[in-house]
Amino acid sequence: MRKQRRTKRPRKTETRRRRRRRRSLISGSGTCALWEEGKSSDTQKWSSLEHKGPYFPPEYEPLPDNICFYYDGQPMKLSPATEEIVTFYAKMLDHEYTSKEVFQNNFFSDWKEEMTKEERKLIKMLSKCDFSQIHKYFVEKSEERKNMTKEEKQVLKEEASRLMEEYGFCLLDGHREKIGNFKLEPPGLFRGRGEHPKMGKLKKRIQPEDVTINCSQDSKIPAPPAGHHWKRVQHDNTVTWLASWLENIHGRPKYIMLNPSSKLKGEKDWQKYETARRLKMKVDSIRKQYRRDWTSREMKSRQRGVAIYFIDKLALRAGNEKDDESADTVGCCSLRVEHITLHRRLDGQEHVVEFDFLGKDSIRYYNKVPVEKQVFKNLKLFIKHKDPEDDLFDRITTVKLNKTLNECMPGLTAKVFRTFNASTTLQDQLNKLTTEGMTVEEKILSYNRANRAVAILCNHQRAAPKTFEKSMQLLQEKNRNENFKNEKLLEKKEKAVQRLSEQLKKLQLQETDREENKVIALGTSKLNYLDPRISVAWCKKHQVPVEKIYNKTQRDKFAWAIDMTDENFQF
Repeated sequence: MRKQRRTKRPRKTETRRRRRRRRSLISGSGTCALWEEGKSSDTQKWSSLEHKGPYFPPEYEPLPDNICFYYDGQPMKLSPATEEIVTFYAKMLDHEYTSKEVFQNNFFSDWKEEMTKEERKLIKMLSKCDFSQIHKYFVEKSEERKNMTKEEKQVLKEEASRLMEEYGFCLLDGHREKIGNFKLEPPGLFRGRGEHPKMGKLKKRIQPEDVTINCSQDSKIPAPPAGHHWKRVQHDNTVTWLASWLENIHGRPKYIMLNPSSKLKGEKDWQKYETARRLKMKVDSIRKQYRRDWTSREMKSRQRGVAIYFIDKLALRAGNEKDDESADTVGCCSLRVEHITLHRRLDGQEHVVEFDFLGKDSIRYYNKVPVEKQVFKNLKLFIKHKDPEDDLFDRITTVKLNKTLNECMPGLTAKVFRTFNASTTLQDQLNKLTTEGMTVEEKILSYNRANRAVAILCNHQRAAPKTFEKSMQLLQEKNRNENFKNEKLLEKKEKAVQRLSEQLKKLQLQETDREENKVIALGTSKLNYLDPRISVAWCKKHQVPVEKIYNKTQRDKFAWAIDMTDENFQF
């Protein structure tokens, strides 16, 4: 009898769970139920997919007749295609990009290719081109948009809502799912990050003939714009993109994808963080193995062991091979001898490695790190008889390194290590920084400090915002005003004083938080490397509203985590 009762309980629990899922799907609540329902396989991602295709930006509207481009002091009427490219450059005249020689050369070269023969004969030098009148025209148009009436803004808002309703959703396995980027990017000039060698090149207008549509075979195929046709229509349910095309700057495919809040995206996110959690069970044996590799007879094994150590200890990206036309950014496997300096002793520490290189998005990575003695010895060996521009790890590649990691644990890559260490750091910091008796504002400051620790680990930096000084001054002024009010009412109203003191404390915490966050980008780690269940559990445990940590878009993306996580979750 005991045996029968034990086997029946799980069935009842499962039945209840199914009922809850069914009720939540019918009522529209319980987002967890949607993404848990019928999880996709590694091959088939959906059974049915229907959508309206991408939204194409409006065609170019020529400049008014009284707005002229001047060459060598003379007004010049340009063909529509040439004129459109002129407007891209004119809009950027007050930006530092247009002062850079690489940007100017790339722009002028691409612009000339689009000119008519007559225009090409006349326009020989960029320095003789005068874009100032066109620039002024667009500045004035921008001001007009800022000064629109409430009614005019409402018209634009309604049009945006109409487009969202028509193009912004798809039917995926019978569910209405939001699309992430249904609007195709308009033509313009490529900027890139840092000193990108392709800055200033023309991003060409995407035509329907460039676009491949992906939908289910029995669905209504989206109609291309009048007079056009799609490059191809396919029915591939092993991928999750809805439309694809090649962008002309790098020749790489770009996609229209589902919104991060969709079932498939949520499921993929969940699996990513579960893989990182599984690493906890394997990380000790992996660390023992790469330590053994440091003393291997094979140079390849030694290099691999040191590279994995750097990826683990410093959360470095693995790095990929670059072509000559890409920005000179590197990761761990593509480090060159010139990117490190070895110090036997430095700042009172032994065996210090000084890193200095451009990482992803041309963000500088500069760090001085004490390493283990054997790692230091190996690095001296790796750089011996090499020139500065030679590869530090010349016997390994990212592909081979990730293959080795996958052999240690299925699904393990260098990026999983980064996610694991980022989430582990957040969990440890939250446990350390959050104490009983804190106000909500103090808890949020603690959370942001924990998030900053991750951002620093992952080198998620940014330039100080242009508005930082002004917003900081306003906050300080507000702070002083509250202080003044506090002193004035000190003797008269105890309750008011207490309330004002709390407001003052809140503002002081905001001031501290903003100052500490000036050059740290928290968003990247929060969205891509931190298991959201850590944050949700922390919010529930310490009675902090989730909306204080995640905005509406982020709450939609992590709906699966908010729905399934209780306060006891630990990464």
